[in-house]
Amino acid sequence: MACLKLGSRADVFRKQGQDWYCTTGLPSDITVTVGEQSFHLHKFPLLSKSGLLERCIREKIENGDNSCVIDLSDIPGGAKAFELTAKFCYGVKFEMTASNVVHLRCAAEYLEMTEEIAEGNLIAQTENFLTQTVLRSWKDSIKALHTCDDIIDLAEKLQIVKRCIDSVATRSCTDPDLFGWPVVQYGGPMQSPGGSVLWNGISTGARPRHSSPDWWYDDVSCLSLPLYKKVISAMEYRGINQDIIVGSLNHYAKRRLPGLNRRKSISDVSSCLSISSLTSIPSEEEQKYLLEEIDRLLPFQRGVTSCKLLFGLLRTAIILKASPSCVSNLERRIGMQLDKATLEDLLIPNISESVETLYDVDCVHKILDHFLAMDQETGGASPGLGEDAQMLASPSLMPITMVAKLIDGYLAEVAPDVNLKLPKFRSLAAAIPDYARPIDDGLYRAIDIYLKAHPHLSESEKEELCRVMDCQKLSLEACTHAAQNERLPLRVIVQVLFFEQLQLRSSIAECLMVSENLEGGSRQLIPTISGEQYRPGWPLASRENQALREGMDNMKQRVADLEKECSTMRDEIERLGRSRSTGKGRFSLNMKPQICSTKEAIPTTAMATATASEEKMAVVKGDTTPRLKLSRHKKKLSIEA
Repeated sequence: MACLKLGSRADVFRKQGQDWYCTTGLPSDITVTVGEQSFHLHKFPLLSKSGLLERCIREKIENGDNSCVIDLSDIPGGAKAFELTAKFCYGVKFEMTASNVVHLRCAAEYLEMTEEIAEGNLIAQTENFLTQTVLRSWKDSIKALHTCDDIIDLAEKLQIVKRCIDSVATRSCTDPDLFGWPVVQYGGPMQSPGGSVLWNGISTGARPRHSSPDWWYDDVSCLSLPLYKKVISAMEYRGINQDIIVGSLNHYAKRRLPGLNRRKSISDVSSCLSISSLTSIPSEEEQKYLLEEIDRLLPFQRGVTSCKLLFGLLRTAIILKASPSCVSNLERRIGMQLDKATLEDLLIPNISESVETLYDVDCVHKILDHFLAMDQETGGASPGLGEDAQMLASPSLMPITMVAKLIDGYLAEVAPDVNLKLPKFRSLAAAIPDYARPIDDGLYRAIDIYLKAHPHLSESEKEELCRVMDCQKLSLEACTHAAQNERLPLRVIVQVLFFEQLQLRSSIAECLMVSENLEGGSRQLIPTISGEQYRPGWPLASRENQALREGMDNMKQRVADLEKECSTMRDEIERLGRSRSTGKGRFSLNMKPQICSTKEAIPTTAMATATASEEKMAVVKGDTTPRLKLSRHKKKLSIEA
């Protein structure tokens, strides 16, 4: 931290209890009280630097007040600031730093320590130090801004707050590697072969730093909320990325709101505790005010703020009993991006005394309503599209399909709660549009769990609950399970059996259609889902059709291999026959080729069996020509032999 040394005299101030004395050898002739502390000083050093003290002393003398006691309890910075200004008046050595320059500047302004009173007075000294040193450093600007809290009014009047915020906002948009380090060459600091930073060719031993966009989060989180809000506003005015702003708000909230750290890892919690130990934990009212202000600072855009942060803020707002507008805003923000949430996020504990359920189902229902309203406004889905298959292929339906799957999982999670009433469970299940669920297996599972946890439901109540489910959208596996489920009403079981038979009949018809097309040599593909009416059992039938096509393709390949093998055998027999007749005419010796003698050794029954098998192969192929030719060659060979 930078500092400026002022004064040349040794320290002559001594403190005894709450009294300060100047041990210069001369008796004090003026007493200045600041709060509970008293300073026993001399008139001349003070009136030679301060216009305010000069007027006060003159008034005391004119009124004949020999005691000359002046009360400065309202001086900015209190007793510590007056102590330093008194040392400046006496020329005593002290250091001006970023931690005390703001208080000194405001105290000098209060005491009217201007250049008209004395050259090189305290106002000029503090202004030069602020401008030339403090505002050129990130750390010093943060420290100076942090000290403005207790004197915020005068600091804003003197433009100290604005200048510090401008400095912080400007440097937060800049890479920290560009200031406070050696001269940059070729895109980065010069490095030695060992990797350390070089300064004018000399190794400094320091390693180069690789900054990230969140390098300034921890520094600005030490600021009070009013100053932090001003810093964030200045950054937004300079066009800093919204994601970086949200990251800073997240870091600030986790440092100030202990409730947000409940689901963090042990290392993260320990780091947050070490940070919060430096400052006192705010009260519930302060946390509530902080949470409501952070809600106002968050950008109202989809996808900018993470769902995990929004759900954490919502849980904390419910616990702290924040204002209804704050809770509603958080629910609306979550509803805008509900498709990005997880099941764990939706499990919000219920702390209401009037409702006995384990989880806050009403809050999830409100969030879902916000999502559906937003989806309708943006035209994300429309039931008027007609066919479900075309709708499922549309990318715009992906969010609402993901939300339907998420809500079905949430229903299955809260279904075992015996205190969850049927109207509330059914209302949440029915809130999802029919076109958003491609299949109802997840909804059936949730209903089955609810029926198991609530065996006291009447038959009419069970039927009312099952009306939410579309039996035509159940898979064959779900239909098989539902047909044997004794917890379901009888009417629902009959419907399930009926639609299961329809699915099986549809699957068999499609398989027969595929086999007929393959047998007829047609390779034209069956119309896809987008070209015909969607059937709930289509995925399973499609897999069966694919398996059937692969089996028939393998059969055709095996038939082709047999044809090729038979043709090769026929050509070999013909070649052997031609070779034998040629050899008999060329040699006069009564010798036979080895293959002929081999054939002679074959019993007649074996030859007959081979002939019969070859005839069968020809018959299988549906062609009698190979069999006739093969018989002729065998007769010819036997005659020649």
